[in-house]
Amino acid sequence: MSAKYYNIGKVVNTHGIRGEVKVLRITDFAERFNVGETIYLDDHQDDGQALIIDGHRLHKGFDLLHFKGLGNINDVEHLKGKYLKIAESQQTSLEEGEYYYHEIIGCEVYLRDKMEKIGVIKEVLSPGANDVWVVKRAAGKDILLPYIDDVIKAVDVAGKKVFIEPMEGLLD
Repeated sequence: MSAKYYNIGKVVNTHGIRGEVKVLRITDFAERFNVGETIYLDDHQDDGQALIIDGHRLHKGFDLLHFKGLGNINDVEHLKGKYLKIAESQQTSLEEGEYYYHEIIGCEVYLRDKMEKIGVIKEVLSPGANDVWVVKRAAGKDILLPYIDDVIKAVDVAGKKVFIEPMEGLLD
């Protein structure tokens, strides 16, 4: 894919014989799967195949999607295991203090007052009340940083830097 695209879901299976697919959602924006929305299949070609959603429902914690022109199981069988994406232009603007995962992953983490580099954010987890940023250190175990005001003091997305003030025991 030559333009920038971002994952919003993964097709985990087909559902029934009428062309529905079972999608594991990887976005906080449920409206990405509204009827009429255009999303893209990551088929590892130039810009991916555009798919127009013409059916959506929830079933057992998964999104079931139906795409225009794909009316039976044979039309969607090849989608299994592939990612569904949106173009960069389809991203919505976020409020202050909110970030897309791709903006945070890869940021260097520093102690706020010492300017000592702790590591690099390699993953973002969403276990419940707040996100947790996984920081890979040069040596030692990964650090789990809760995304709360007491710990995360400043985020410079453009400079790919995060400044923290760790709670006692957080870096042990």
